[in-house]
Formats: sequence, structure tokens, C-alpha cells
Amino acid sequence: MIAVGTARDLAASALRAAGVPADKADRTAQLLVTADVWGVGSHGLMRLPRYLARLAAGGLRADAELTAVRTTGPVVAFDGHDGLGHWQLWDAAAAAAERAARYGVAAASVGNSSHCGALGLYTAPALRRGLVSLVFSTGPAVMAPPGTATPLLSTSPLAAGVPGAATGTTPGSQSGGHTIVDLATSAVARGRIAAAARRGEPLPAGWAVDTDGLPTTDAAAALTGMLAPMGGAKGFALAFLVEALAGAAVGPALATGVPDMFDAASDTEPQRIGHLVITLDPALVDVDGGGPDRLARLRADVTAAGGRVPGAGKPLPWEIDPDAVVDIADDVIAELRSWPGGDTHAPPDGEGTCGSLSRSAEA
Repeated sequence: MIAVGTARDLAASALRAAGVPADKADRTAQLLVTADVWGVGSHGLMRLPRYLARLAAGGLRADAELTAVRTTGPVVAFDGHDGLGHWQLWDAAAAAAERAARYGVAAASVGNSSHCGALGLYTAPALRRGLVSLVFSTGPAVMAPPGTATPLLSTSPLAAGVPGAATGTTPGSQSGGHTIVDLATSAVARGRIAAAARRGEPLPAGWAVDTDGLPTTDAAAALTGMLAPMGGAKGFALAFLVEALAGAAVGPALATGVPDMFDAASDTEPQRIGHLVITLDPALVDVDGGGPDRLARLRADVTAAGGRVPGAGKPLPWEIDPDAVVDIADDVIAELRSWPGGDTHAPPDGEGTCGSLSRSAEA
């Protein structure tokens, strides 16, 4: 267990020691720890040592900038120049939200980027403005078409955010009724495989196959093998769609050309991952102005039936108290402290640079 602010400062310090500029290190740290707060530890600080290793080896560029290569009103295409995917996709999502607020609908892409963690995080800039967003990303090929043994697609994750009436646009506002859908189109996110391998735990049957195409519950074997698509052929169709958007349309690499971040032998190779964000003002497709009430009723109906609304209870990054405690494994914290910059401690009140960023107007 560790305070959120302390965890952020630990991560940001290690990233700064690796050469990442302070603002980009702080944003990346904020998003990693938010994933842990959301209970998605497979995409939280557990991942940071791999990013640090890739920064040290040159597969990630600490000094990368996000440059617009094409801007046409509501649409902007960015080149990430092999930088950290977290801050890059956040900035692209913020750009899409700003344009959608002006134009009604907008899109932003990032090519030549890298792994970005939990995709649902990037719905937050749109939710803050009361906008709907769709987010797509790609990664290394780990999923084969049903009935074959050739990996062609990544876990092909997608996310969507739908604002609730309580979503605010000022610092400290509560997200209340937002909906966040975040899922891999494989049977399970690969980060959960990595987390199980780290803990030495077996996998449920049906999640993965080994390099010979045989079903396996061995997490280590699954990391070098393949994942099954969610829902068979239907899941593969969704995965294909995500790859067509983030991989083929954005580029520059298809999943078959993306190095595996869990393979240390490829740490010198840029991943060249593509991300895509599409953002919409829901008021513009609302035929009678009753959309917010209908959404509230839908959420209430799900809850009344005993179900759970996707993303319910997940605080947005700027809503998280830096003094709150988050459950991050002791061995993860110990490993981070062993990296240069990792022995830096938060100030006594727990409010380091990232604590300040989390409550800023630009969070």
C-alpha cells in the first residue's frame, strides 16, 4: 500500500532520471497510477520498469515531441517520434476534445508512438467537456484468426467514454455519472497475462495458447504464445476493425511489425504504434434534447437490475486525492526504487509535482 501522491512522485522521478521532461514524466506517472487506482494494476506501475528499460536501450525516446503532420479543421494527425504513449495519447485526446467542442465532431491520431496503458484513461479529456469519445490502439501481434496458428492482430483494445449529467468542467468537479468502456478484443488483456506471470499464478483455461498453438494455463508460456479472441469469430472481427483503424489507417506499423515490449531483446526497437481518438458532442445527435435524461434512466435501470454500469465509480485523474492509499505490490515499488531517481521520496505532505498536476485546470 502506498499513497497516490507518493506513487506518482516515485514514477515521475524515475522517468525524469531517464531523461523524460518533467511535464511529460508527471503526466505519464499520473496516468500509470490512475490505472492502479482503477484496479487495473496490469497497466499501472507494474509496467514502468519495462518503459524505463526501453528508454535506456533507445527503443523509446525520452526527448520525443508530438508534432502535427496534418491539420484540417476538426482532424489532426500527430507524429509521436517514438515517445512514451501515455502523454502522447493524452495530448491527442485533449486536442480532439478541444476541436470537438468547436466543430461538434473531431478526430486525432498519433503514429510512431508506443504502448499507452489502460485505454479508458484517454476518454477523460472528452468527459471533462461533456463529450463522447472512442479510442483505439494497436500493439504487437498476439492473436491469430480463429482456426489458425499465425498471430496477426494485437489485443486490439478499444475504449469509449459517455458523459453523465454530473460531469463538470472545473477543477475538483466530480465525474458522477460517466460511463467508461475499456476492453481488449482478445479473451483477456495481455497485461493480465504479464501480471499472472510475475506472480507465478496459473491462467484460466481458454485465455491463451503456447507457441505450438496448444491451450495453456502457464502465464509465462502464454506471454510468448498467442491469445484467443474474445467471443471467437465475432471478437476477431472487432479486433480486425481496431487494427484497420489504429494500425492500417494511422500506422506506420501493422501489429505484425510492432516489437513486443515484454521481450527485452527488442528494447532497442521503436514500437511505431498507432492510436486514434474520435470525439463527438452528443447534443448534436440528440433529436429532442432528452439524451441526458435517457442516459440517466439507462444507468439507473442497469443498477436497479443488479448490474454494474461500465466504469462506475472510477474517478477521473484530477479527482483522485493524492493522500488516498492505493494497493500496489511491494515488489513493484521495490523494483522502481532500484532505478535511478527511484529513491526520491515525496514531500512530507505527499504533494509532489504530480499531486499539483492532478488538480490543475489542465488535468
